[in-house]
Amino acid sequence: MLLLHRIIPSLVSKSVKHSSSLCVHMPQSFVGKFIHSDIKAEYDTVVNSICGSFRRGSNWDSLTQKFDSVQLNDLIVEKVLLELKEPNDAKRALAFFHWSAQRKNFEHGIQSYCITIHILVGARLLMDARALLESILKKNVENSLRFSVVDSLLSSYKITASTPFVFDLLIQAYAKLRMFEISFDVCCYLEEHGFSLSLVSYNTLIHVVQKSDQVPLVWKIYEHMLQKRTYPNEVTIRTMISALCKEGQLQKYVEILDQIHGKRCYPSVIVNTTLILRILEERRIEDGMVLLKRMLQKNMILDTIAYSLIVLAKIKLGNLESAYEVYEEMLKRGFQANPFIYTLFIGAHCKESRMEEAHCLMQEMETMDLKPYGKSFDLLIEGCAKAGNLEESVRYCEKMLERRLVPSCWAFNEMVVKLCDNGDVEQANAILTILLDKGFLPNEVTYSHLIEGYGKNGEINEVLKLYYEIEYRSLSPGLLVYTSLIKSLCLCGKLEEAEKYLRIMKERSLVPTVCIYDTLIASFSNRGDRTKALHLQNEMISQGLKPSCS
Repeated sequence: MLLLHRIIPSLVSKSVKHSSSLCVHMPQSFVGKFIHSDIKAEYDTVVNSICGSFRRGSNWDSLTQKFDSVQLNDLIVEKVLLELKEPNDAKRALAFFHWSAQRKNFEHGIQSYCITIHILVGARLLMDARALLESILKKNVENSLRFSVVDSLLSSYKITASTPFVFDLLIQAYAKLRMFEISFDVCCYLEEHGFSLSLVSYNTLIHVVQKSDQVPLVWKIYEHMLQKRTYPNEVTIRTMISALCKEGQLQKYVEILDQIHGKRCYPSVIVNTTLILRILEERRIEDGMVLLKRMLQKNMILDTIAYSLIVLAKIKLGNLESAYEVYEEMLKRGFQANPFIYTLFIGAHCKESRMEEAHCLMQEMETMDLKPYGKSFDLLIEGCAKAGNLEESVRYCEKMLERRLVPSCWAFNEMVVKLCDNGDVEQANAILTILLDKGFLPNEVTYSHLIEGYGKNGEINEVLKLYYEIEYRSLSPGLLVYTSLIKSLCLCGKLEEAEKYLRIMKERSLVPTVCIYDTLIASFSNRGDRTKALHLQNEMISQGLKPSCS
């Protein structure tokens, strides 16, 4: 005890007088080495004394009394912890960590936390390790250095002779604290430093993220996991299916697999196919194909599904010829054609306005008893309409109805706009009436096209009937509908009515566009009402809009 009282004051600073006298008689470099070795010896004495006291089982009161004069700093604390790093000393290291935390003028830094965590994990004192991990992560939430904790764990990994399991606990702690974004970033950071996470850690992270409604991140983590050759188990697949259900996408992907495979698939196949489809939808074709190859090697996906996905990838790249080559190889290997692949080819031909080939493919499908589905018809309805073949477009729509299918909104809207442009708005509206009885859900674009169609024909009553129908169906008319409505009213000379709907727009917090103002200004000017036209022009300018007509 007396020895400690003699050497403690010199741990922070040496006597100025003593240092000065040494400098007079000795070279500076020698003096530096002498002081450094002197301080090191004193530090070692303190460290050994503290470790000895903890090994003898001294209680906290006696420890506090004995080391009352010791001014703890990071260096002393870390040296003590490293002296107690062996598993048989791990509980003593933890006791020292908590005891030192109670000392005045000392607060543990990230490094002492991380050294202690490594020691606890090495001794399998996992509950205590988790508690310290959660504590340091909470303390560092506001730290601008987002990798400060993981960097400290990495830097102290070798000196504590630690185990990679510590990083699994880190990711699990992030997951428990719902720190999702940084947990995945840290996961990737660890991979860059040569540490792979266990499946348990991935499952924990995926489960917690899925519960938080961050579904895109769930798929990002699952993709990363497969890229790093960590493969799912039943727990992973269950969580991924839950994610699909939560975002309302399960039925969509099950139907795609039905179109490819013809029967229901295992949940694992559903999940893996969904991942590849999502990657291809993001146009990350190369990533998707690399992952698909790995899945095939591990029997995680069926061959017929893989061929269909490769055809999809080729078509997305615009390489139709190569897509057909893959399809031919698929047939040579004894796999059957499927509606999904035929629909892909129909879509590719429609996109290039090769409607004759698209019609032939549809006929082939029916000849081969391959059941066309909604998208097969949608593509032809849209393709025929764009090509100006309205009779064929309507015929495919009627065929859908015969099969108790209804077109998608995007396909129907394309047909409607072309019919309206052709002066056949009555026919378009009549088809809509039939579709509404079959459960079709029109959108704002549908009504906007019909309103403009009737407006061109001067049928103002039909224009207003459509507007009232929108409100009756609680579709909440938006900017597109009001633009078409006001343009149609102006076209029919109903300028006061047009002004009325301009007011209604503004009451509903919709900001009129340049197109709306220009239409009204031009209409009032043509009627000779220059005052009203000027008023609207000033109103337009006051809203920061620039008139395009004078």
